[in-house]
Amino acid sequence: MGDRSGASGSRRRRTGSRPSSQGGSGPAAAAAEEEVRDVGAGGDAPAPEKDKDGDVDVGSGQWDLRCHRLQDSLFSSDSGFNNYRGILNWCVVMLVLSNARLFLENLIKYGILVDPIQVVSLFLKDPYSWPALCLVIVANVFAVAAFQVEKRLAVGALTEPAGLLLHVVNLATILCFPAAVALLLESITPVGSVLALMAYTILFLKLFSYRDVNLWCRQQRRARAKAKAAAAGKKANGGAAQCTVSYPDNLTYRDLYYFLFAPTLCYELNFPRSARIRKRFLLRRLLEMLFLTQLMVGLIQQWMVPTIQNSMKPFKDMDHSRIIERLLKLAVPNHLIWLIFFYWLFHSCLNAVAELMHFGDREFYRDWWWVALGVGPGAGGGGPWRSPVTRRLPTPRNSESVTYFWQNWNIPVHKWCLRHFYKPMLRKGSSKWVARTGVFLASAFFHEYLVSVPLRMFRLWAFTGMMAQIPLAWIVGRFFRGNYGNAAVWLTIIIGQPVAVLMYVHDYYVLNHEAPTAAA
Repeated sequence: MGDRSGASGSRRRRTGSRPSSQGGSGPAAAAAEEEVRDVGAGGDAPAPEKDKDGDVDVGSGQWDLRCHRLQDSLFSSDSGFNNYRGILNWCVVMLVLSNARLFLENLIKYGILVDPIQVVSLFLKDPYSWPALCLVIVANVFAVAAFQVEKRLAVGALTEPAGLLLHVVNLATILCFPAAVALLLESITPVGSVLALMAYTILFLKLFSYRDVNLWCRQQRRARAKAKAAAAGKKANGGAAQCTVSYPDNLTYRDLYYFLFAPTLCYELNFPRSARIRKRFLLRRLLEMLFLTQLMVGLIQQWMVPTIQNSMKPFKDMDHSRIIERLLKLAVPNHLIWLIFFYWLFHSCLNAVAELMHFGDREFYRDWWWVALGVGPGAGGGGPWRSPVTRRLPTPRNSESVTYFWQNWNIPVHKWCLRHFYKPMLRKGSSKWVARTGVFLASAFFHEYLVSVPLRMFRLWAFTGMMAQIPLAWIVGRFFRGNYGNAAVWLTIIIGQPVAVLMYVHDYYVLNHEAPTAAA
């Protein structure tokens, strides 16, 4: 009966009519067409004859002799298959369901712990004392000092060695003064100290760039004066097309404070500007900032704090199995908050500031997740599915997947390190390995500076974690390939941060709670 239905379906196609959806003719005809496609793709038989309508004649039995062809399984690397969107969606659904279960378990066990009023106590001990804010206001003194030094260097009132000495003293004071206040002043909270020290660190990097660029401008001016070949209107800081300000006309308070508030660490005489403020775009970024701030605070209070508190006893008893269990439990909310923080800072906040200031360069991050997912340039991948940003970047070797992540997830810092640290070291004769080690060393110092000083203890966990990226990059490049190397990158991101968090919290707890209790 199936043969008759198949034949009738074939006859219907030869007469040009559409087969009926009822009965067995439709499935039989579809199966016959599938077999014909398989045979034709395999190249083992001549092409099947077609009727006048262009349809394959499946009535002949010779096309039923073969149903296999030479092909690889889809998950094999040789198959060329790369559309895993359905699996990705499945993973997202499973992730949402598993985290929903953890969230419900947390609510049942601890109740609602979110308390916005409690957050205020993290910034203030005395409601009438604002030491962190006062520190930020005092930072203007150091900015004005750097500006005045540059003004005198521009007119020749100071020699270059004297100006360099003043800049070094000013920059060193920027790092030492807030650290001394945070260590000695009892009324300042750890969170307030972190915010103040972050403001001073940003000021340090900006004024370092401000001094370097103005120095390069003076050097170019002297070189043009000696050569007597200066072109009219030529820009002094690198030759961009939009020449509106030349040195030393840039030395104004308006230009200085625009740079201090702009979402960049690298100074230029003429920044690219956007034409207008997009009100809808700005409103979306502001709403994202507000919502994500509340979300991060809620996740920290409801999810991370109980897990950290429950981790103190296993650390005290040195119960290694419980420590590992606490670490893995903390890794999930910590990584989720880190991803939210990345979007909140580098997309919402910096874009909002850039929109308000008409700042045109919005490349605050690149597609570092391509490397982490194992399909981007860091994995040795390529092809048409790469993003436009990735396609225009040089494709690094797989051994550089770790450093590629650090180069692309924070573009303002990466540009500063490349422009004012890495390239100057290369020009002075240092090797690439020494220059890269120097960049990681400076980054490790600032990570430790922003953690140890506010907590008033020096354990070097953050410093060690950053310096460990150098041997990690070598190990990943030497012993891991492809997806294994990218999995190692994800593992260090997901596990490394909660390890450092637990270490600092444990040491802070022992220093500020157990030690005073034991002494009493």
